[in-house]
Amino acid sequence: GREQLRDKRLRSPEMSDPFFPGGRTSKWIRLNVGGTYFLTTRQTLCRDPKSFLFRLSQADPELDSDKDETGAYLIDRDPTYFGPVLNYLRHGKLVLNRDLAEEGVLEEAEFYNITSLIKLIKDKIRERDCKTSQVPVKHVYRVLQCQEEELTQMVSTMSDGWKFEQLVSIGSSYNYGNEDQAEFLCVVSKELHNQSYGTNSEPSEKAKVKLRE
Repeated sequence: GREQLRDKRLRSPEMSDPFFPGGRTSKWIRLNVGGTYFLTTRQTLCRDPKSFLFRLSQADPELDSDKDETGAYLIDRDPTYFGPVLNYLRHGKLVLNRDLAEEGVLEEAEFYNITSLIKLIKDKIRERDCKTSQVPVKHVYRVLQCQEEELTQMVSTMSDGWKFEQLVSIGSSYNYGNEDQAEFLCVVSKELHNQSYGTNSEPSEKAKVKLRE
């Protein structure tokens, strides 16, 4: 007798709801999100009173939400990203699988208008991007030989990512009249973005100077 009564209460949409006195509605709500079913409580969906899901749980007539043949609310969204949203409403924490992009969950949080979750995900994205930017950057270096009179022009015309690093004097090799022309080695560098060392890592035309034989 007691087991049958309990089963009947679970199946009945008119069961008493401890969170909503009066017992007019069921405690449990079924959602059909993009063809995937989610079973949750009215209390969970009511965690954020400004959200779309809160209004859905209140059977807001303005939403005009359709139900499928099983009585589940139909929501045309990606179920992959809905899981973390629902779990956040359940326990207040953002838990993501490794292969799940934060941007995808952010889209859902914004769609359902869950403001606290939106802020949490944006902070997580910011933290992720900050860590990514701290990855050591590889550099390629080139040594260019030039005379003293060519230095100013060479350094001022370097572009396309090439940066001046160091200048090394190698003395005077040539004598023009009574003045020695000092020779220098100029070291320049460029960040290497996921490319193999080859033609793309050569200095640009502007960065090159005439190398002496």
